[in-house]
Amino acid sequence: MNNFKISIVFILLASAAFANKPAKKTLATVIPAKAQVYQTAKETDLRITKTPDVLFEDFGQPKETQVCVFVDQTRSFQTMVGIGGALTDASAEVFAKLPAKAQQELMTAYYDSEKGIGYNFARTNIASCDFSSDSYAYVADKDSLLKTFSVAHDEKFRIPLIKKAIAAAGGKLPMFVSPWSPPAWMKDNNSVLHGGRLLPRFYQVWANHYVKFIKTYEAMGMPVWGLSVQNEPMAVQSWESCVYTAEDERDFVKNYLGPTLRKAGLGDKKLIGWDHNRDLVFQRASVLLGDKEAAKYIWGIGFHWYETWTGSDMQFENLRRVNEAFPDKHLIFTEGCIEKYSFDRLNDWALGEKYGYSILNDINCGTVAWTDWNILLDEKGGPNHVGNFCFAPVHADVKTGKLIYTNSYYYIGQFSKFIKAGAKRISCSANRDKLQVTAFINPDGKIVVVVLNTSDEKLPFKLCISGKAAPVTSLAHSIMTVII
Repeated sequence: MNNFKISIVFILLASAAFANKPAKKTLATVIPAKAQVYQTAKETDLRITKTPDVLFEDFGQPKETQVCVFVDQTRSFQTMVGIGGALTDASAEVFAKLPAKAQQELMTAYYDSEKGIGYNFARTNIASCDFSSDSYAYVADKDSLLKTFSVAHDEKFRIPLIKKAIAAAGGKLPMFVSPWSPPAWMKDNNSVLHGGRLLPRFYQVWANHYVKFIKTYEAMGMPVWGLSVQNEPMAVQSWESCVYTAEDERDFVKNYLGPTLRKAGLGDKKLIGWDHNRDLVFQRASVLLGDKEAAKYIWGIGFHWYETWTGSDMQFENLRRVNEAFPDKHLIFTEGCIEKYSFDRLNDWALGEKYGYSILNDINCGTVAWTDWNILLDEKGGPNHVGNFCFAPVHADVKTGKLIYTNSYYYIGQFSKFIKAGAKRISCSANRDKLQVTAFINPDGKIVVVVLNTSDEKLPFKLCISGKAAPVTSLAHSIMTVII
């Protein structure tokens, strides 16, 4: 090989190696002059309220006594897909009971990015779940050819809600779908409730069922962005549930569901594994993504926040381990809500703080999409056919037609209103543990910084970026978004 050929090979190899390294200065540098500030705070009237702009001045080395939040816009990480909530049977049934004015208010509150909090992502259930008024299936008993498949049940409440949400979001609302259980006759316990397992002889029938559902919904004007294999596959619940070990899920994906989706022309749908709590997320990801044949079908790993037998639901480091081990895959928060509903807690500030704490830490561990559970429930925390009543960001008093906004709505909105689809997370840190932070650059070039304060202390700080700093104050038990 002559020297010219050697040089060409060397250049090509060097270029390939460089392309695989994380970019350090891929984003346009913003030199800030002023910033807008929006705040939500306990014991105030601030609810995503715009407060006076702050001005930036030249700023050098901070003193040890100065509280600072540092933003480095030249270091970028994951790209956000969206933030939203689930359009369940329960939400749809409550929505249908509201007067037209309240229905429009809810759609604006969630999906309008100017007047509301700009939800741009959604989830819905395949057949019944706990937040349905009854258990139901889309096919008749023992119809393995799925000739009786019909979503007529959904046409009364859920499909109208989904279509209104899509319209309210401007005609585009990426949505993923999740099953809670196959039909009873496909399972070893002959019930959609109490766990049970999918019988191997129905693996292909069940894979065909996903295709039927997706194509039916899409034909009715509801595009499906993705799907999860199974909601909470390690939970034996009193409601709809089905158990898969990691190996069961891996084999079902690689031998049945993945190939079936591709054969049906649905290979572009984002397939999500796990869809359960953070505690076992690394173990499940290792089994699913450690198998090349299964991994080629899986877009990412979904997770929830609910407490396990250990009592912990905040194991964010497990997410970081998944992100480190499988950087070519994605993390998506697929479900969360505050459980054990009580009307007396609707104004409890802790409801919102849990959302803020979870969203911020999930994002900082690499999460690209975040999906709350029911967008709307009634004044009893339902309907729910097994009495598993929970909180939603918005409740409705169906007797009066009034909407009740909990603190959760505003905490979620501090993220969803300002962090747009396509935003790239950038480096951000605080020098005091009482402030938790994250930051993004939106597609329009604006920088978004979110600052969470769960302490009892009011904390003035300097927001530092590109050699400049602006004075900002974080109120006790507050969350703020700064737009630069």
